[in-house]
Amino acid sequence: MVNFNIERLLKKKKKTKYWLCQNMNITTRNLNRVIHGETSSISFKYLEDFCTLLDCSLDELIEIKKEA
Repeated sequence: MVNFNIERLLKKKKKTKYWLCQNMNITTRNLNRVIHGETSSISFKYLEDFCTLLDCSLDELIEIKKEA
């Protein structure tokens, strides 16, 4: 299972989801879908934007957990 650490990284930077949406030109609904794992794909552009704006690497952004 793929998890995105977006909320944790936002908290670390003291930024909001609204700030991230405005800077990425993404809707809140789509951001929440990514955060809650309700999407089946994500563009490289979004991955690059997340890493740039959250000042993180892909391994900090994405976490893969084995399902039980």
